Amino acid sequence: MTIEVQRYYLDINSIKDLSEIAKPSDIYQISLVNPPDFQLNKFFYKQIGQKYRWIDRLIWSEKKWIEYVNNSDVKTFILKEKNNLAGYFEQIFHKEKLDCEIAYFGILEDYFGNKLGGYLLSEAIKKSFRFGAKRTWVHTCSMDHKYALKNYLSRGMKIFKTEVLNIN
Repeated sequence: MTIEVQRYYLDINSIKDLSEIAKPSDIYQISLVNPPDFQLNKFFYKQIGQKYRWIDRLIWSEKKWIEYVNNSDVKTFILKEKNNLAGYFEQIFHKEKLDCEIAYFGILEDYFGNKLGGYLLSEAIKKSFRFGAKRTWVHTCSMDHKYALKNYLSRGMKIFKTEVLNIN
């Protein structure tokens, strides 16, 4: 069975365009994973992605994961509720273009409904500009969380490209 998937590419070119969501509670903290820990990236990728058909990294070897997270252009941030993991985002900086890709982004299902998606995306965008990006971009698709596209648009991102994919 073939599924038609709509993919959206969005970007934001100035921190002034960000429609920020404040931290919903002081019990939440965002921190850079330093030193990099591929197990955290792999955990979030599998836990969040299983519902949204994130499959490209499932075949990665441990060596590939380690190489990826240790790339100096890759930064991983985790969201915690006290000591409990709640969400994450991965950023890839393209220094030659001065842009930042939000490569993966998500909230664990136990934390849905707490306004964390808007807050976490606000922080991801702010951090990218603080690190010197002139543009931050992301892609999402019709298989992602039903509010994913709305969240990106609500934060001030604009669609710059769309495409239709047929996947098996």
